[in-house]
Amino acid sequence: MRRLAAMLILLLAPFAAQANDKITFGLDWKAEAEYGGYYQALATGLYQKAGLDVTIRQGGPQVNHTQLLLAGRLDFNITGNSFLALNFVKENIPFRAVAAMFQKDPAVLIAHPGQGNDSFTALKGKPIMISGDTRVGWWNFLKAKFGYTDSQIRPYTFNLAPFLADPKAVQQGYLGSEPFSIQQATGQQPVVLLVADGGFKGYSSLIATSDKLIKDKPDLVQRFIDASILGWVSYLNGDPAPGNALILKENPEMTQALLDYGRTALKTNGILESGDAAKLGIGAMTDERWAAFYRTTVEWGLYPKDMDVTKAYTLQFVNRKVGLQP
Repeated sequence: MRRLAAMLILLLAPFAAQANDKITFGLDWKAEAEYGGYYQALATGLYQKAGLDVTIRQGGPQVNHTQLLLAGRLDFNITGNSFLALNFVKENIPFRAVAAMFQKDPAVLIAHPGQGNDSFTALKGKPIMISGDTRVGWWNFLKAKFGYTDSQIRPYTFNLAPFLADPKAVQQGYLGSEPFSIQQATGQQPVVLLVADGGFKGYSSLIATSDKLIKDKPDLVQRFIDASILGWVSYLNGDPAPGNALILKENPEMTQALLDYGRTALKTNGILESGDAAKLGIGAMTDERWAAFYRTTVEWGLYPKDMDVTKAYTLQFVNRKVGLQP
């Protein structure tokens, strides 16, 4: 019996050694088209083929996945924008961005049609509903470029009712979400101003992880990034049905119509595949763009002049043209 047990251990050992690496990945909002590539990679087996057992955890208004990442309860998370990555450096926190999935930030300002609020310039001096996070983020870009002031700020609670009740209202939003809901409620296409089209150069939807994981398990990081990129290529340019099915299962509030709208918005506005990503692949980042963004934030007075911006990110795992090959 002992000999048989020993033989079974020897026979099963190779299979145990080949078990997929477990990864827990946190989103910064609930499941929607803006995370479609990750759900596509999970649904189509791309993570499994890369030797990964990935669990995706949804975010939401009451979930702080950055804190969970810092506490070691997540291996990777979505860091919403370049400001948050710079905060890692400012606060001397040993985490950094390893990929920038969105070349354009999908943040938008939304207004009612026919009110003369159809450009960033036209909104100067007018009340705008924004969140606290936005106030310390891309709002500073609008102040610097278009002359906005903090006196324009009105609180935004992620509730569309105040906007729908006031034809002169203006609020922040997300390209693939609020415009659709507003159109459904009013029967009219709202004015949608993409902050990135106004000249904002920050990356968005970055994947972040710890310096320790980068140092100890670079191969795992590489496999996760590559499989995620391929998931996005499949979701955007192939059949998105597998990923959408998982999203609908995870988020009962989601609808197929909103998923279709969100995916189309990502594609037609080049959120993932424009700029450097067109040449280097989805997730691309460059030293030049990071340096330029940092210099701008210093001019806004958000970060000290002597901060080492290269600690906010690493190019080790991107710019490999993954997904661009035939």
